[in-house]
Amino acid sequence: MATTRLISMHQNKGKSIADCLADRTDYAKNPDKTNEGEYISTYECDPKTIQGEFLLSKRQYSDITGRQQENDVIAYQIRQSFKPDEISPELANKIGYELGMRFTKVNHAFIVATHIDKAHIHNHIIFNSTSLDCTKKFRDFLGSGKAVRKISDRLCLENSLSIIENPKRGKNHYGKWLGDKKPLSHSEKLRRIIDEILTKKPANFTVFLEEMKLAGYEIKQGNHLSFKGENQKKFIRLRSLGNDYSEEEIKAIISGEKAQTIKKEQHQKPQPRINLLVDIQAKLQAGKGAGYEQWAKIFNLKQMAQTINFLTENKLLAYEDLEKKSQTATNNFNQLSTEIKAAEKRMAEIAVLKAHIINYAKTRDVYTAYRKAGYSKKFYEEHTADLLLHKASKSAFDELGLKKLPTVKSLQAEYAELLSKKKQAYGTYHAAKKEMQEVLTAKANIDRLLQGEIPAKENEKTQNQR
Repeated sequence: MATTRLISMHQNKGKSIADCLADRTDYAKNPDKTNEGEYISTYECDPKTIQGEFLLSKRQYSDITGRQQENDVIAYQIRQSFKPDEISPELANKIGYELGMRFTKVNHAFIVATHIDKAHIHNHIIFNSTSLDCTKKFRDFLGSGKAVRKISDRLCLENSLSIIENPKRGKNHYGKWLGDKKPLSHSEKLRRIIDEILTKKPANFTVFLEEMKLAGYEIKQGNHLSFKGENQKKFIRLRSLGNDYSEEEIKAIISGEKAQTIKKEQHQKPQPRINLLVDIQAKLQAGKGAGYEQWAKIFNLKQMAQTINFLTENKLLAYEDLEKKSQTATNNFNQLSTEIKAAEKRMAEIAVLKAHIINYAKTRDVYTAYRKAGYSKKFYEEHTADLLLHKASKSAFDELGLKKLPTVKSLQAEYAELLSKKKQAYGTYHAAKKEMQEVLTAKANIDRLLQGEIPAKENEKTQNQR
């Protein structure tokens, strides 16, 4: 479960953009809040040089486009707060990074700092208002906060975290729970009406249009056939519904040239998942009433039925097979997870090193001029971004002990190879995770049902072997 908020970060009066960026990013990177920087990740920037990199991109934006910044927004921040005791800092940072990637559509550099100093773990995701290619600015749009929330909710669901069920309205909370039953879109309603009318086999296209009018749709004919139903603000063109609903396709179905394809219900009830059995006695001792006991007994019966179905379908009726399968599924998932993490770690290292090499080359002449100017304070103020990047790049090379810098081309080739391997691993990662969760849940339910029977059998087997 996570609440989210999108915040515009402005340039404060009396302060330079560099100082304002430093204030915001330094707070996010606070070592006391991030376990000495352990829970910090970045995309297309380095935590050490983020201030200079953001600043340089704004200057390049002006040089490339010839436009000056119209407002005082210098960056944006997404605050993402999680339910206490539900998530680890590592997973919170990973989810925050994925949120940044999806919301910015990988077009803006950003930093994710996970703070663990409060009861609730929370992320500060700060992304540059200037795009990576320095040709555009991010524009806060109507519904941007809702878009952030939807992505965050989806990521929580993908990672088996809860969703806020009854949020309070306000800037710090969701306005609506994702789990609320969503109404059909106007496009989906239109598709269903068209399908229903076509099943009646209208004599010709004119009759089809008459049926659409009777169904409450206003029709606009011209270059594109469009319909507008009740409570719709705009007409919907047939061609926007997909190839199956084009005017030519509908006429072909009416004339008998093509058979109507019956679409499956898009809002089907999801397949029930196996859940862990409830420890009824423990819950009753905690103060639950008789009504809860009745519900829990029915719930446990349903879960055991689903567990037995799962074991039967997967031919895991022998406990030894279930044990072996659970171990295999866990090992498979852990191996994939390790491969992905290793690839991601090296890719991050390559991205940072490549940025340092490029920045070092770009700023070398500026640093030389600065040194010749006798380290002039005025020169420094005029070239702050370049000098910060140059200094950080030099420090990074010294820390890595690099005597000879690799070429950008070789780093790009290695990055591409790692990205390919990561995509292959991700292809089976989610399936492996689901399989592991199902098998482990089924095993846990069987262990609880059998209680002490399995250990007893193992002891008996050991005694017989003696």
